[in-house]
Amino acid sequence: MIFDRNEKKEVIALLGAGSMGTSIIRRFAAGRQILLGDISEKNLETVGDDLKRSGYSVETMRVDALDRASVGAFAEKAASLGDVMYFVDTAGASPNQSSPEHILKLDMVGTGYAIDAFGKVMARGGAGLVVSSQTGYMMQVPYEVEQQIISTPTEKLMEIPYIKETAMQNSGAAYIVAKRANHLQVQKAAATSWRQRRARINTISPGVIVTPLAYDEFAAAGDAYQTMIDASAAMRTGASDEIAEAGAFLLGEHAGFITGTDLLIDGGTIAAIRCGQYKLEIR
Repeated sequence: MIFDRNEKKEVIALLGAGSMGTSIIRRFAAGRQILLGDISEKNLETVGDDLKRSGYSVETMRVDALDRASVGAFAEKAASLGDVMYFVDTAGASPNQSSPEHILKLDMVGTGYAIDAFGKVMARGGAGLVVSSQTGYMMQVPYEVEQQIISTPTEKLMEIPYIKETAMQNSGAAYIVAKRANHLQVQKAAATSWRQRRARINTISPGVIVTPLAYDEFAAAGDAYQTMIDASAAMRTGASDEIAEAGAFLLGEHAGFITGTDLLIDGGTIAAIRCGQYKLEIR
């Protein structure tokens, strides 16, 4: 049975088949072509099947976000399906599950590969969104280091002395620096490669959001997360659907004048840290 006879559908590329990313694209995927990328064949099958059974047009592709060629092939596949109007990147590693090196290579370098690759294929008027984290606000990265990150090609980011000497100290520091780097990488792209395509790109920085992956974090550092939640103004965790509302806004027509910026969605956690209501321990 053919559910959609329309041709030349706009393309939505989602890298990372997690609950946050799928929640975002469900907001506007009807009538469009989804290309879903993930390193896990099981995730691709499960999420792809769920989207198809919900009435969406979906293709899947195994992508290794650590591999520049693999990410590039994903972007080229998206372009082969039609005009790439939307790109969402949620691929990343959690601090309690990964080494500092792996976090930096995936969350910083891998994200850079994706931003670079889609900066070559986005259609005019398209929009991208990188899901970063509130942790990007949790440590002051020196201004001169931020300028180095902005001016350094993606493949050489791991060679920056601050990355090798400070970010590699522990997984917490690596995660914070990687997420701050995401903000800077998007600023650079918005002003250069994506601007040349007349496309927009932004980041969002969620706080403590309940997802299947988050339960592993809670199991490893539940007390610390509970203290953070209790100190926040909202005094609760967030939900993927709340992130999806913000993500859909930044990707949509009402955000046409917004590019190169970050939207912090954390229930007031960063405000609590800066105002002394919560003392952050990086480990």
